[in-house]
Amino acid sequence: MEHAFGPYMKQLREQQGYSINQLAEAAGISNSQISRIENGVRGVPKPATIRKISDALSVPYTEMMKQAGYIEPGSATELQEVPEWATYKDRRDFKKMLEDDDDLMFDGIPLDEDDKKRIKDVLTGLFWEAKQMNKRKKTDESDNRP
Repeated sequence: MEHAFGPYMKQLREQQGYSINQLAEAAGISNSQISRIENGVRGVPKPATIRKISDALSVPYTEMMKQAGYIEPGSATELQEVPEWATYKDRRDFKKMLEDDDDLMFDGIPLDEDDKKRIKDVLTGLFWEAKQMNKRKKTDESDNRP
């Protein structure tokens, strides 16, 4: 599936008044990589690179992931935004979990991209649910202390 991620990223960069060099420095990636992405030479970058660019441009990561084609509109990942109660550490843990792009396998057979997306969608919901339950548990335990 063809995505117009490069022109989208270039438009964001220009709207914010960044040069390629400024964005590269802010994102911690090379200016040649920014140029190749914008011109369609490199294609869609990996989620870890998209995270760096989204942070540098102050654009929601999920929005850039959607534009890159990693997140389907209406998917659980898109609908499951980061909860208000999530700390920096929670967000870091979640980011690490989603960006770990090792080959997912079932019974020794690598999963296709659709299966990987479904698994990540389910994991997203479960991750935030487990984090919230853990926080409640800690709060309840501290409330019961003498």
